[in-house]
Amino acid sequence: MTTGDPVARADGGGAELYLTRVFNAPREIVFRAWTDPEQMKQWLGPRDFPAVHVEMDLRPGGAWRACLRPVHGGPDLWQGGHYREITVPEKLVYTFAWDEPHPAHGHEMLVTAVFTEQDGRTRLVFRQTGLPSAAERDGHQGGWTSTFDRLDDFLDRPAP
Repeated sequence: MTTGDPVARADGGGAELYLTRVFNAPREIVFRAWTDPEQMKQWLGPRDFPAVHVEMDLRPGGAWRACLRPVHGGPDLWQGGHYREITVPEKLVYTFAWDEPHPAHGHEMLVTAVFTEQDGRTRLVFRQTGLPSAAERDGHQGGWTSTFDRLDDFLDRPAP
């Protein structure tokens, strides 16, 4: 279940998004789903824009890149950034920016994901800062909520 309301930054320099979610899987499994490109491709992106490509150089300073493809047609949406902090299996901090044709292309944001073990489950605290506007924040809230629903479904699948 996702909780938390989007929160605007007090300094007016953009907006931030804050969400929490509890997944019914151990922290190591959830963290691996975030750091293995083959697993991430199976859940990244909202239901209407699933990922079709994910690549990552998982190290501080390493780059990541992903492509979301709209299921009802339209241009692919590419996104990417660089890892700033990786603490296995507790925390990921990375930059996030859209390529064209996204309206907010080129604007760099910062994502922080903190994974906490909670009785065999994982509590995710997700924060995205530097969003260019409240409208972008609200759009990202919908996108990340749908993405986390897909992650929940992915984690519930039986292992092969």
